[in-house]
Amino acid sequence: MNRTISGFFWISLYLLMVLFPILWMLIPPVPAGRSFWLEFSVALGFVGLTQIAVQFVLIARFQRVTAPYGIDVILRYHRQIALVAVAAILVHPVIIVIENPARLSLMNPFGGNWASRSAWVSVFALALIVVSSVFRERLKLDYEWWRVSHLVLGVVAIVFAQLHVSMAGLYTNTVWKQAVWVGTAALMVGLVVYLRLIKPALQRENRWRVAEVRPERGDTHTLVLEPVNHAGLRFEPGQFAWIKLGRSPFTIEEHPFSFSSSAECTDRLEFGIKELGDFTSRVGEIPVGTRAFLDGPHGAFSIDRYQAPGYVFIAGGVGITPIMSFLRTMADRRDPRPVLLFYAAKEWENVPYTDELERLKETLDLEVVYVLEDPPDDWEGESGFIDREVLERNVPEEEFPRMFFICGPAPMMDAVHEALGEHGVPEAQIQMERFALA
Repeated sequence: MNRTISGFFWISLYLLMVLFPILWMLIPPVPAGRSFWLEFSVALGFVGLTQIAVQFVLIARFQRVTAPYGIDVILRYHRQIALVAVAAILVHPVIIVIENPARLSLMNPFGGNWASRSAWVSVFALALIVVSSVFRERLKLDYEWWRVSHLVLGVVAIVFAQLHVSMAGLYTNTVWKQAVWVGTAALMVGLVVYLRLIKPALQRENRWRVAEVRPERGDTHTLVLEPVNHAGLRFEPGQFAWIKLGRSPFTIEEHPFSFSSSAECTDRLEFGIKELGDFTSRVGEIPVGTRAFLDGPHGAFSIDRYQAPGYVFIAGGVGITPIMSFLRTMADRRDPRPVLLFYAAKEWENVPYTDELERLKETLDLEVVYVLEDPPDDWEGESGFIDREVLERNVPEEEFPRMFFICGPAPMMDAVHEALGEHGVPEAQIQMERFALA
């Protein structure tokens, strides 16, 4: 209930912030004798600018803001609404020119006046953000430097947009309006300072060290961290944290990984990491004793948030890591609730944690169904993919409703989500975790 109230509060505050420019325009003194379409275009510009400004709040990883929804949901919303905001900003000058073609000269980035030139700088920065974000993989942009450029361009966009509004002067024509508008811009830029300077400085007081790097099957390693001169970190099973390795927390390189260890063990954190990229392919080479810094916990994908009389966990690939946190936590708590685990993989030889899953059956009411895409000749279990038929053969018919948790590659999750709907599982009983946080 507390998370529901908190979620409602943040949504209400967000809507108030988005609508603030419209209310702002109505506060006297306001320009007179202007057409509806001209005022509508200005409203679009203000709303788009406010949406861009709010993005600085969304990316700052404030746990109180993200807790009701999960930061993965927040960041997906950030990507989607940013495109809407940019579209609103681009429509703003188009309507102005259509309403009065004499204003076409303002569309010349090397002509016009200083207000229009500032607007052009802001729009150009926003365009670079959109292109580099949408086509980052095709352009083969380095992730860490893309993040830095994304942030710098965002600051440039918001600063020059504010200059445009101030120099246009039509709705900031009093001292107090100017003060509010400049203060808002300063606050947004201050959030960048907090995220990149203040927050890392605070992380220095809660250092961690690499205690072990344990190889698992399937090109997977378990990275084990222990606290240095502090009590550790409390988290909910299934959550994740951003990890920085090295001597300084001010490095731009950080990576999000799910906790794979039990939430009952706060002084020895484990992360299951599969070799999928430049950083993850080098995890096995990390020396014991390496200094580490954590930003977390984050995420709402947790059995602690969605209580049920029983669970069905569906994992594929690296998606097994938060599921292992579920199972290890339940084992430490002596949780008697029944659990059915569907574990999808390509080949049996590359499936991590199989031995531990067998041991967990001795502690938990656990059934594991392996679904292999390329099974060996003597395989007697499920093969292919997790579809409606696999679910119907294995999900028991019970009087009580189980909660379904899905985590894995996006195509698998989408297919399983559709199969669960075909199987008759209500949407309210399905939770999913997507790792695309970039």
